[in-house]
Amino acid sequence: METDQLRDFIERFAGVLCDSGIPRMPSRVFVALLATDSGRLTSTELAELLDISPAAVSGAVRYLTQVSLVTRERDPGSRRDRYRVLDDVWHEALLRRDQMLVRWESGLAEGVALLGADSPAGARLNGSLTFFAFVRRELPTLLERWYEERAASADRPR
Repeated sequence: METDQLRDFIERFAGVLCDSGIPRMPSRVFVALLATDSGRLTSTELAELLDISPAAVSGAVRYLTQVSLVTRERDPGSRRDRYRVLDDVWHEALLRRDQMLVRWESGLAEGVALLGADSPAGARLNGSLTFFAFVRRELPTLLERWYEERAASADRPR
C-alpha cells in the first residue's frame, strides 16, 4: 500500500472517530497505530507518517494512554518510547468501561437521592442510572458471546 493511500485512510477513519467524540489528533494517532502491521510506532515515526509535530504526538498519546487505547513501551536498552495499540483494543476498552459505568451509576444514584426519584430531574437521572446498570449487567454476556464468535471465526477457513 502506498503511503498516500494509508494517510487518506487514516484521515477518513480518524474523522469517523472524531464524529463519535474522540479529539482529532488522538484519533489520527490511534488510527495510524491501528493501521500499522506491528501496531507499534515511535513518536518520530508517528510525526513523520502524520506530518505533525512531536508535541502533537505527545499530547495525543497522553490522551490515548489515559483512555487505555494505547500503551507505552520501551525496548530494552533504549531510551525511545514506542506507542502500541493492542490487538484486542476494543475488547480491552470495553472491559475498562465497566469501571466507568460503576462510577457513573454511583454519581447518578447520588443525584437521584438528592433530587428525589419523583421529581422530573430525579426521574431523568434514575432513567440514566437504570440504563447504565442494565449495560453493566449485560456486558459480561456480550463479551462471552464475542469470545465464542471470535473462536468460531478463527476456526473458519479464509
